[in-house]
Amino acid sequence: MRSKYARVRKMNRIFQTFMLLLVCWSMTSCGEYVALQKSPDYEYKYEAAKAYYMEGKYSRASMLFYDLLAIMKGTTYGEESLYLTAMSEFGNKNYDLAHNNFKKYFQTYPKGQYAEPAHFYSALSLFRQTPDPRLDQTSTINAMGEFQNFLDLYPYTPLREQTQEMIFALQDKLVEKECLSAKLYYDLGSYILNSTFGGSNYEACVVTAQNALRDYPYAAPERREMLSILILRAKYQLALKSVEEKRAERFRDAIDEYYGFANDFPESKYLKEAKDIFQQAEKAVNNKHLDLTEKD
Repeated sequence: MRSKYARVRKMNRIFQTFMLLLVCWSMTSCGEYVALQKSPDYEYKYEAAKAYYMEGKYSRASMLFYDLLAIMKGTTYGEESLYLTAMSEFGNKNYDLAHNNFKKYFQTYPKGQYAEPAHFYSALSLFRQTPDPRLDQTSTINAMGEFQNFLDLYPYTPLREQTQEMIFALQDKLVEKECLSAKLYYDLGSYILNSTFGGSNYEACVVTAQNALRDYPYAAPERREMLSILILRAKYQLALKSVEEKRAERFRDAIDEYYGFANDFPESKYLKEAKDIFQQAEKAVNNKHLDLTEKD
């Protein structure tokens, strides 16, 4: 029994010793970092900042680099200091600060050693900040512009394929926002207080969806399919709710839209719905009995 308690006490002492060493190491490490911040040896400080960066300790690295920026400016270390400051902020996921520092770098050193990656990471910093499609997409548009500018400056960059993929991802986010807007107009239907584009939410749906299809020709097929069925639905509902003199013309417009939809998406999951709309529109044009039930 005593042997058992002796082993427990021994293990407790080992654990306490380990924790004490860990605390001492931490204090020593923190003390070294504080000493580095106060050190007048800027070359040593610079190498220490690079070491922190290589170890993934981006917060410490960025703080030291910020201390060095003004001092290193105009020296052989100035250019790399500014670039690594930006990279440290990027590694720390401070994308707004990273973007500003990358931009400062290639404006200060347009032909610099790190000009190409600085342009790329500047755009990537914006990419990482783009919001949900339901929110304002100004930063998405800005990121697309920076990526395109990067490709214009460096057409043979090894990052070209990766950059194009991100441009398409950003474009898809913009298309999704337009899909959501078009669907919202459709869902609002005849609710007059929200009507635009000549007083009809269905017209607003059609215009929004058509503009998206025109402005984003390389949108994902499923996005184009959704926009196209929204146009067909909206044109049909617009015809249903039109005054008598406009009704036949608008039903014919819906019929034409059906042919375009069926041709573009012959295996669409919405094809049965599209055919139902087509048949109802044909009945209306031919003055036959029309089922006025809304198609959702």
